[in-house]
Parts: sequence; C-alpha cells; structure tokens
Amino acid sequence: MRISTIITMLLSVALLSSCSFKKQEDVPSDPIDAKVSKLLSSMTLEEKIGQMTQITITALEKEGQPGILDKNKLREAIHKYKIGSILNTPNPGAPKPKRWNAILNEILAETNQTDKKIPIIYGIDAIHGASYTDGAVLFPQQIGLAATWDAELVEKCTAIAAYETRASSIPWVFSPDLDLPRHPAWSRLWESFGEDTYLSSQMAVAMVKGFQGNDVGASDKVAACLKHYIGYGSTTTGKDRTPSIIPERVLRQYDLPIYENSINAGAKSVMISSGEINGTPVHASKKMITEILKGELDFKGFVVTDWQDIIYLHTRHKVASTMREAVKKSVMAGIDMSMVPENYSFFEELFSLVSDGEVPMSRIDDAVSRILRVKFELDLFRTPITNPEDYPDFGSPSSIAMSYIAASESITLLKNTDKILPIAKESKVLITGPTANSMQYLNGGWSYTWQGEKSDEYANDKLTILEAFKNKVGEQNLVYTPGVSIFKEVDIAKSVSLASNADYIVLCLGEHNYTETPGDINDLMITEPQIKLAQALAKLNKPIILILNEGRPRIISQFENDMNAVLQCYLPGNEGARALVDIVYGDINPSGKLPYNYPRYTNSLQKYNRKYTESLGDEEQNDDADYQKSYNPQYEFGYGLSYTTFGYKNLKLDKIFINKEDAIQITVDVQNTGVRTGKEVVQLYLKDMYASITPEVKALKRFKKIELQPGEMKTVSFTIGIDDLKFVNENNEWIAESGEFEIMIGPLSKKIVLEKELQEP
Repeated sequence: MRISTIITMLLSVALLSSCSFKKQEDVPSDPIDAKVSKLLSSMTLEEKIGQMTQITITALEKEGQPGILDKNKLREAIHKYKIGSILNTPNPGAPKPKRWNAILNEILAETNQTDKKIPIIYGIDAIHGASYTDGAVLFPQQIGLAATWDAELVEKCTAIAAYETRASSIPWVFSPDLDLPRHPAWSRLWESFGEDTYLSSQMAVAMVKGFQGNDVGASDKVAACLKHYIGYGSTTTGKDRTPSIIPERVLRQYDLPIYENSINAGAKSVMISSGEINGTPVHASKKMITEILKGELDFKGFVVTDWQDIIYLHTRHKVASTMREAVKKSVMAGIDMSMVPENYSFFEELFSLVSDGEVPMSRIDDAVSRILRVKFELDLFRTPITNPEDYPDFGSPSSIAMSYIAASESITLLKNTDKILPIAKESKVLITGPTANSMQYLNGGWSYTWQGEKSDEYANDKLTILEAFKNKVGEQNLVYTPGVSIFKEVDIAKSVSLASNADYIVLCLGEHNYTETPGDINDLMITEPQIKLAQALAKLNKPIILILNEGRPRIISQFENDMNAVLQCYLPGNEGARALVDIVYGDINPSGKLPYNYPRYTNSLQKYNRKYTESLGDEEQNDDADYQKSYNPQYEFGYGLSYTTFGYKNLKLDKIFINKEDAIQITVDVQNTGVRTGKEVVQLYLKDMYASITPEVKALKRFKKIELQPGEMKTVSFTIGIDDLKFVNENNEWIAESGEFEIMIGPLSKKIVLEKELQEP
C-alpha cells in the first residue's frame, strides 16, 4: 500500500513537471516575441497586409505642391490600406532635420488615430552618411571607404551616419551595399566595397556594427538593410538590372559569405536584387530567399523588395502573366515587405490571394512577425520619432573631421614618377579639367537627391577642388580653366595656353554624377573630350598630376604614360577636396589601396584573383606566334603608393604541416624605410597550389593597416585556420583538400601543407 502510494506520488510529480516544462515551452522566452505574438493575434488581415506594404512619400504629396503632404492621401494610406512603411525623400530634395521631424510627426498623428497605433518604419537611402538630410556630414562613398582598408575607421564613420539619420527622425537605412561587382562598367560599382569577398565582408560587418551598435533601439542607432541580395553586381552586360549568369558554386564561394558575415553581425533587414540569376528573378526565387537566406543563413529579420520589383516580375521579367501571379510568386518566395511603391496594387492582390486561400495565413504571419519584431527592437512603439534638438552633434566639427580623415585615407596614389609629389606651396599651378570645380563630382549619386545633381546647391559651404587649392595656398599662384566638360569640348586651347606659365598641371578628370540605370555606359574608356584635353596638355612636356574623381575605373591607358602622378579620389564626399589638396602639398601622406583591379584595356577585365587559365604565361607561348599579355591591368587590386617606403622581412609561421584542427600563427616584420611617417596596409594572400576545382592565382585572407614612424619596425600578426583553405566544390560544399598552400605577404612567401590523412571529409 505504501509502495503504491509512493509510486502514484512520483508519477504525479513527473506529470506535473512535464506539464510545467511543456507550458514553459509554449511561452516565448524573448519578451519581444511575446509582444509580437500578442499584437499579431489581434490584427485583422487588412492590418497584416498593410504592414507588408511600403509606399514612397512622394505618392502622398499634393498635386502641384512638391513636399507638401496631401491629408486625404495620407489618411487613405494609413486608415484604408494600413500601410506599415514609407520611404524616400520628399520633393524637391533633402530636408533639414526639423523638416524631417515635422513630416514624421504628421504621419505619426495619423497612425495614432488607428486602433492599434502601430508605428510606421521609415526607410531612407543613407548611402554615405545621412545623405538625404541637408546639413549632414557626407563621407566617401562605399568604394572609397573600402580603399581605406580600415574597418575600424569605417565603423566610426557609419556610427556618425546612424546618429545623423536618427537626428532626422528616421530609424532605418537601405545600407550597406554588399554587391560583388564582376564587371567594372557596372553603374553601381561605387556603392560596393569592390571586387573581393574578404575585404567586402570586413567592411560590411563594420558598417552593420556602426549602424546598429549593441542596441539597435538606442537613440543614436538605426536598422541596417543589406542589399542587393544576391548577384546584382554580376551582370554579363555591365549594365544595371540586366541578367547575371552565376553557377551556384560560384555564388556560394564569393557572394554569399558577404551576406552571411553581415547577418551574423545582426543585420535587421535585407533588400532583394532587382536582377535575375540564370533566368530566375531573385524576387521570385524561393530557393534564394526562403531556403538559403532564411533557412541556411538563419536570417531572422525581414526581407524587403527593391523599387517596384514585384510589378517588374510581370512587366519586365515576364515570369508572371498578371500582377496577381507576380504578388503570389514573390510572397511565396519569401518577400516580407513590398516597396510597391506608388500604388496599392500589392495590398489589393495579396488580400484577394489570402482570401481565396492561394497564399496561406502562415506565410503572412511569418512576414508580419518579422516586421513587427524589428519595430519593437527599434523601440518605435515607445519612441516612434526622435527630436532633432536631442542631437547637438549633428554636423559637428568632430564629425566633419572624421569625414576628412576617411577621405584622406581613401585617396590612392597610383603613380608618382620621380617623386613629383608632393609639390611646394609656392609652385605655379594650372588647374583644369571638368571635375575641378563642382561638388557633384566629389559626392556622386545618392547625395541630397537620387542622382546627386544638386550637390553644389546643398553643399555650397564646402570646397570644390579648385576652392580647396585656393584655400590652401591663395590665388596668386593658381590659374583655372575647365578646358572640357565630361561630354563636350569647351576650350582646350585655353588650357594649353595657360599651362605655359605653370610649374605643374593639375588635371581633374572623371565621371558625371549618376547612379543606377542612368549611369549605364557603352564604353569603359574615359570620355573623348577628356582624352583630347589630356593628350593636348601632354605635348607641353610639363609635369602633369592626374586627379581622378570617378565611381568606377574608367580606362586612361591612351594617355596614362604621359602623366607624372596619378591620384584616385573615387567619390570622396564633402571633405574630399580638402584631403586631396593636403595630399598634393604633402601635409597628408596617402595610404589608400585599390579595392579593385584598374583595367588597362576594355576587353581585358580580369579580377586580381583570376584563374591561371585567364592569363597565359610567357613560358606557355609558342615561338611561332605573337601574343599580347592576357593579364596586364593598369594597376592591381591592393596597390597604392606612399610618400615613404616600407620593407618586409622575417615572415614566420608557427607550423608548416597542419591538420583540420590547427590554426596557423603568422608574423612578419614591417619597417618604414623612408623619411616620413606613413601608413601601410599589410596584406596576406593565400594560394592553393593544386585543387579539384581550378584554384585562384591568389586570394586575400587577412589585412591590417598600421602606422610607422621613419625607421620604425612593427611585427604584424595574423591567424588563419582551416576555413581559410576551403573552397566550394561541385556539390556546393565547402571543403579543404590536402596539399600545398602558399602564404604571401608583400614580397615574401612561405608554404604550408594540409596533411592528407586529416583533411576534411
């Protein structure tokens, strides 16, 4: 009897424990999960689909009154369609923080009249700073930040961008751009971090950290949006929004790791590519969005389309015969929010699809849960709008100084024949060329407006290159004439005439301001008028300093031999001219390095990490034929000169034979062998000597930027492991194969061996 009672009691305790454990499992452990679940359970279908709908602010403006919201349109958007997101800048361009605050408060007043008062999440293209806010600090564009090879500096700059975006009452930015361009003519190359996966990954993580910090809900942080997932920068034509052909193995080895690293850093949203891969638009690819992004990469944030891209499944890609089919394809592929952005077709079609049972409520609930989670994480329910008066450091001198530092560390000295640079301040200088006297060429697109055409208006207190020269040394030794515009000849003869009395010619060439499809080109060669100006000046036998302001590497081989010095500025932002002039006169020692190969010819566009078969070696050429070198870039990835020199010695590895458990400790001594303080980017490359998939000539695996005083030596340390030896095989698996690998730092190299019996299965 007593034994039976004890057994009964034990069973009861066990049952209670089991019930208690099961009950705990049903309750979300994360407080935000609980809030999301509670809110979601109370929402109507209309409210849910509204959260998935994003409208541009310009669609809510009054007819004929740019920048003024139409009360009726706003009410319709909030109360009838219950939209969850708004994007873009109002006409005619970037507002000041107080104006942004007024706009967001006007929207908030409407959402506060709704039943559940769910706040709007406002998104903006804060591309190189709070670039749609008048008075914000504009940094170098992403390609310039990559050229600094300094992730810590990039994180600091991005933190300022986050602060100033929040000062504008905006909590969400469509940045960073993680595209990996494979064609240098692509019009968005300058929005990327260049051609290398590892460099791009390091910079991307730095930007995510800078934007989001440790608490994305903090008043000085914003939610990042990784774009454009995936393969967008790999168009075969080099033109925007045209098809890409990318084997999955290649996509996984080169493109996907950039996103994976950024997702692991906590990125809250992802924007989908407007392009198509192997005939499938990414917006319609369940494999890419649901299986890989949300499944394999375990992305917990929400997925937003790019501009009108669900509509384009029907009208451009032609994979959906109706808008209804386009909406169904994209939502079932895993899209959570549609940047519609100018009508309510998405809302209406999706409501009908769910009502008819063609899209399950589970897919809607998943999408809305993801969106609501980010809104809670941003603390929008408690603080939907910030007050610009709480941001005293908006546009502050210290933030401007950080932009100057970034520009000075990004500008890349590509040529310096006979150490012509730096020049003396008393030298007589002719400044000529189309990019010398406008802020448009320093900032490029996404600057105050989409195409950046109003930079001179908004940044009229900043210095153009010409103005920076005048500010530096006065006007007495300077003379200026443009000679040409980007696309037209103006007066080349005048440039030639004025050069006769100059000690130096500062020739400012480059590109017009552009982004996206308006930036498509048919010729990677720099424009004909600029070539004519350069060639005319070269005949004078005067020292020429070529200054490049360009978003992509425009070919200059027709006249590069006649240039004595070449400085690549990329698109350095509002402080770029000051930094450039300080480099020309030697107050700053340049330290930028190229984040891409600079091609010499229009039909020779190989990347630095090319395959061996892309570049025929001299020893492979037949004696009875003439060959042109198949790999001969104007300047190579990772290249950049200094006003001092650096020596490398004592490359040491703590082991030569390794197995899959080992990490290799690598050290190298780097010494400043010149007479000036300078910064050097120590770059570690790896070469797989033989592999079952043809290996790369070399691949960047680590880098570190250091500063050295004259004569100073530092020991730089790196650690690499088995993952650095891996590649993706034919089965789309990451593997490391046994055999020899070569580690290269500067002019030094040593080999390691991955032992066969312990290799990865």
